[in-house]
Amino acid sequence: MTPNAHATGRRAVKAVIPAAGLATRFLPATKAVPKELLPVVDRPVLQYIVEEAAAAGINDVLLVTGRGKTSMVDHFDRRPDVEQRLEEKGDLERLAAVRRTSELADIYTCRQGEPLGLGHAVGTAASHVGDNPFAVLLGDEFVEEDKPLLPAMLDLQARTGGIVLAFMEVKPEETSRYGIASVAPSSLGEDIVEVTGLVEKPAPEEAPSNLAVLGRYVLPGSIFEAIANTKPGSGGEIQLTDAMHQLLQDGVPVHGIVYRGYRYDTGMPLGYLQAVVMLASKRADLGEEFRAWLGEFVAGGAKG
Repeated sequence: MTPNAHATGRRAVKAVIPAAGLATRFLPATKAVPKELLPVVDRPVLQYIVEEAAAAGINDVLLVTGRGKTSMVDHFDRRPDVEQRLEEKGDLERLAAVRRTSELADIYTCRQGEPLGLGHAVGTAASHVGDNPFAVLLGDEFVEEDKPLLPAMLDLQARTGGIVLAFMEVKPEETSRYGIASVAPSSLGEDIVEVTGLVEKPAPEEAPSNLAVLGRYVLPGSIFEAIANTKPGSGGEIQLTDAMHQLLQDGVPVHGIVYRGYRYDTGMPLGYLQAVVMLASKRADLGEEFRAWLGEFVAGGAKG
């Protein structure tokens, strides 16, 4: 075990966003456009996630990309031509929005040559992260802006060291879609639990709880050695859950925060559409009109 496996006091300042998947559920749209850049109203999914990291004090973000996904980096680059045109038109609101994408964080990239699992994707970040704690944010889900999750996770990991996970409660029949934890009570605070075990995608009758791992992790640098020693598991892939389970077996503390806000899951078409509708409905500039139209449409009175 590496010396810093239990280290406390250092708050993670880097984030890794695995975004190398093929997104076959969204074909043919994702043949040329990365799923992470599909718009939720007028911001791509990936921007919501980078904004979440930046709001938590993280300004160093590594995108783990794959073939055909260089446009994800372009989104966070400057566009002087667009900025000049907006400035000439006096469209200062859109000008600020365009410039903001390049000011959110320092964006770095590395390539995952083959999609060999989440654990493998995280493992490619070893040289960038080094022996430091870091956050992992999955590239197809995000939480409510006014109910942030990541700051509490970073603070907890700085106190306890080891691994900090985020959980959400799911229906028993849904456990086979997630990593599921067995937990014990903790005295560290409300909605904080001590994790005693992890299992990847168990059948409902075998699930130790209904607490599913949400796509946010704060991990110690020692996870990289564990990933390197992890053999392919569920789906023939190198699973991050298996590597974390190994650290747990080695005595590394693992805690979790049960998230009570709403999690937008854009990884499947239905969840993506739900996110678009929900966030559009909340918008100050178009929410009222959109909700009125949506109500008429659902009632059968609006023209499709």
